[in-house]
Amino acid sequence: MPDVILIIIVAVLAGIVSAVTGFGIGSLLTPLLALRVDLSVAVAAVAIPHMIGTTLRFFLLKGRIDRKVLWSFGITSAVGGLIGALLNGWASNQWLTLLFGVLLLFAAASELSGLARRMRFHGAVAWIAGALSGLLGGLVGNQGGIRSAALLGFNLSKEAFVATATAVALFVDGARLPVYLVTQGDQIANLWRSIAIASLGVLAGTLIGSRALTRVPDVWFRRILAVVLWILGITMVVRGLAG
Repeated sequence: MPDVILIIIVAVLAGIVSAVTGFGIGSLLTPLLALRVDLSVAVAAVAIPHMIGTTLRFFLLKGRIDRKVLWSFGITSAVGGLIGALLNGWASNQWLTLLFGVLLLFAAASELSGLARRMRFHGAVAWIAGALSGLLGGLVGNQGGIRSAALLGFNLSKEAFVATATAVALFVDGARLPVYLVTQGDQIANLWRSIAIASLGVLAGTLIGSRALTRVPDVWFRRILAVVLWILGITMVVRGLAG
């Protein structure tokens, strides 16, 4: 029973955070599930509530998507996510986690210092940024953080930012989830109860968070995003060093 309550609380919180920042489901749920199973299995299992919550967020915000960013950054992000998923069980999670954390800390510092607002991704740079964010997401299971860090290089309003990040996340989920189901289907099936509970919690949190997004001033949105990236980055660095 305590496990169920903890999963519900974390899942609802993950849904709220993701609705406001464009990411957070994998970042919060994966470490929780990794307390019980191997990290690669946790990454694969969390992909299901992640896709469910992301789909709901997509329908709530689909009119705000920046299609130009979606079709450049998003396509290569999906390809990167597929490759990362295929390499998920082979890669060294310790060093990847450490690298992931350092990149997030850099992104947070860039935003808080104003550097991110002076950077702009165009052409090949946008494609490369998408591919790298998707690759890291497939490998480590926290693609939302690095994706949002990369999306800071585009001049997007808060609604367009979250909506576009959500649409890209669907691309990545569509590419990686079938791979996880084929390669780790039995382990995922063993976690069906936790996955179902987490999915319901994420749906509830997404509905709550979507209302909060409209009330967050634009100037505070990027600051909140930077703080969340900073917290996630520190967490990933500590986990990488501890591993």
